[in-house]
Amino acid sequence: MKRFTFRSAFFSPRVLIALLLCAAAAGLTSSGTLLALSQHELAGRVQRTLTLQERVSYQRAIEEVYWRHRIWPKENSNPKPSLDAVMSQAQLEKKVKDYLRNSQALADYWQRPITAQQLQAEMDRMATHTKQSEVLQELFESLGNDPFVIAECLARPALAERLLTNWYAYDQRIHGELKQPAETELQTRASVEQMKQLSGKYSEIEFVRGDGAQNETNRNAEHSVKLNSSEWDEIVQKLAVTFNKSESQPSNGKDGSLSRPFRSARPAIAPYQTLPVRKLSSLQEDESRYYATAILSKTTDRIKLATVSWLKKPLRSWLTKAENQFSTAIAVPAGNYTLPTILGGGCTEDTWTATAGPPDARTAHTAVWTGSEMIVWGGLGPIYLNTGGRYNPSTDSWVATTTTNATVRGFHTAVWTGKEMIVWGGLNDNNLLNSGGRYNPTTDSWIPTTTTNAPGARDFHTAVWTGSQMIVWGGSDGGYLNTGGRYDPNTDSWSATSTTTVPAARNLHTAVWTGSEMIVWGGYGNALFNTGGRYNPVTNSWTATSTTNAPGVRYSHTAVWTGTTMIIWGGYDGNHLSTGAKYNPSTNSWTATSTANVPDGRKNHTAVWTGSEMIVWGGSSEDNFGELNTGGRYNPISNSWTPTTTVNAPAARNYPTAVWTGGEMIVWGGNAGLFNAVVFNTGGRYNSGAETAKSSPR
Repeated sequence: MKRFTFRSAFFSPRVLIALLLCAAAAGLTSSGTLLALSQHELAGRVQRTLTLQERVSYQRAIEEVYWRHRIWPKENSNPKPSLDAVMSQAQLEKKVKDYLRNSQALADYWQRPITAQQLQAEMDRMATHTKQSEVLQELFESLGNDPFVIAECLARPALAERLLTNWYAYDQRIHGELKQPAETELQTRASVEQMKQLSGKYSEIEFVRGDGAQNETNRNAEHSVKLNSSEWDEIVQKLAVTFNKSESQPSNGKDGSLSRPFRSARPAIAPYQTLPVRKLSSLQEDESRYYATAILSKTTDRIKLATVSWLKKPLRSWLTKAENQFSTAIAVPAGNYTLPTILGGGCTEDTWTATAGPPDARTAHTAVWTGSEMIVWGGLGPIYLNTGGRYNPSTDSWVATTTTNATVRGFHTAVWTGKEMIVWGGLNDNNLLNSGGRYNPTTDSWIPTTTTNAPGARDFHTAVWTGSQMIVWGGSDGGYLNTGGRYDPNTDSWSATSTTTVPAARNLHTAVWTGSEMIVWGGYGNALFNTGGRYNPVTNSWTATSTTNAPGVRYSHTAVWTGTTMIIWGGYDGNHLSTGAKYNPSTNSWTATSTANVPDGRKNHTAVWTGSEMIVWGGSSEDNFGELNTGGRYNPISNSWTPTTTVNAPAARNYPTAVWTGGEMIVWGGNAGLFNAVVFNTGGRYNSGAETAKSSPR
């Protein structure tokens, strides 16, 4: 089987978050810790300040709310620890100092101090766009419902992060050292034939207008992406602008700060015939890179591009080196703040709302739900990544994950333990990995997992969390594997899984945790499989799953655990499958899922369990093209399917990740066109109308 090798993208679609999404059900409510002064004591006050210690106290109140909502797996028999046991005073202080330094960097480096008007607008935005109104209400209450404290301790960190990311992206004082040699290279090697000799990363992509290419059979699956008419027009428009301007010209404002890149005043849409062939563009710029592109060939329904990209230094790397330049003693702006009204209430079933993200566009990444945040991490964009982001639906905001001690990788696995996200294995610039890392979102810190007695390096494996251990199994190391390991984070140690009566070696299979066993099923090895095994970590033993009435062989399918049965669906056996089955481990028996009203057959999709339904979404339905933005909700009790709406659904894509928050499914990232032709940093929140209780401390 051919190993997946991804190519970099010409463009990465971005979507602005502009719609209100229904609040997800929050399991707990609390009056919080009222640290702030009462509104009566605030009467007549305009100018107030906060000491560092006061900010740290308020930060602890915020963290207490988030910690209450963190999922503590029911399989873990130990009681959920207190916040003090997982977050030190020094770590609280670091969080406060970080957002104060970010604020000061905006003031000192970009002459953009955060104003009272901006803080009020950020509070209003949170209250209007919150996806978890109950949690936001708890946060407000924990800060005494004091609008000044909320502005300074909840709105300021989110706003400073977002503004800093935006201003950093195009600052030539920072990125000029990368731009100048790239421009020099283009001047000395200005031909298409010399593009591969440039120091940047070279890639190719072919865009195909779907209407004109339907009857063609000679398609390059590795580099082609099918576009509808509107998407085709958008690409032509983008290329027309690229080749009809002298260069991307960021310009300094009068105060020395950076404006966005200058765009040509020419008409955006140029005749298709004017697009030059085999002409290398001038140096272009976007948020993450400088690049030059050329049209290698074109027909009325095909455009083939070559691109060379020079990647910018990540913001976190720059901040780490520059942090001592910025003080934590910021000037608090004067102003009268108003406590906004939090919007919430009834949810509309079968609806989507867009969710864009600051993390760079990527595929082959992972996502976990902590109970209060979605953590997106790693994967492959133009390069393999060690970056990520934490999305907080209560404040509708993103915070970048630290890159300190984080190693780049894609095609890895990730599990949530209740305190940490553990990532393991995968691929790093064609090197397979048997290393991993444990990310603590409370302290925004990484520690490595030991490699002593760890399983061999691999990708396309699976991982489950048992409540006390992570079990990884199967995958590929150039061949196919039937080995695995149990990782205990308490002792930072590995134990091998038994190979006695083990299922045949495979990758692209699925695995679920039942509460006492890991069930692996399907996949691809020296053959296609409809076999599997149940692994008991207590006895370190395997039991085969029945093949009587089992669904047909397949790989790249999905599986969810309902509490009593495993539901598998979709996948590929040479055809894209719309069949599935329910497996009951207590009776070792299979029952087919209905095919009435079933979604289109697909692979590389995603699936979540809501507590009452399985939701499948995305993936692809054709060998070369056919990305989907459709899905379906399967009810195992009634054995029936309901389609998911495509109104406001995210763009069609392969390999998205998905998490279930207790009230909504969030999908994010992925790629369109096989092998990473176009990667996304967008997603969507789908409300099915189902709600499940969140896990909570016992």
